Amino acid sequence: MLFNIAVLLATLVAMEGVGTLAHKYVMHGWGWWLHRSHHEPHLGVLETNDLYLVALALIAAGLMALGKAGYAPLQWVGAGVAGYGVLYVLAHDGFFHRHWPRKPKPMQRYLKRLYRAHRLHHAVKGREGSVSFGFFYAPPLRELKRQLRARRGD
Repeated sequence: MLFNIAVLLATLVAMEGVGTLAHKYVMHGWGWWLHRSHHEPHLGVLETNDLYLVALALIAAGLMALGKAGYAPLQWVGAGVAGYGVLYVLAHDGFFHRHWPRKPKPMQRYLKRLYRAHRLHHAVKGREGSVSFGFFYAPPLRELKRQLRARRGD
């Protein structure tokens, strides 16, 4: 049981790296055609960018199915991937973009930094020149601001 919990927690941590790389090189790269909707004003709750979350859910379900079929650790990897997806929806949609009925405000230092870093990510229009691609880790804000100034040529 401890091994399973360790696999689950390790997967949650590893998913931040996977998510950061996917956001930077897929969503702001060749997959921009889906992610663009997230960086533009839109009506309604859903956007084409949500298909990335559907893909993540399918991967998690596939891993859990393989785990049930005899590759037990994959079940816990899948649970970690699914857990990361749930945390992403709660943090990103609910907290960063305030898509929930209650509009939570960041009070704690870590949450303020994440929120501000995400705002800096969206300060750039288009797919080029963005900063801070992670969801649960953000570099220091002064570093992100320095990167933005350097990219703008200030």
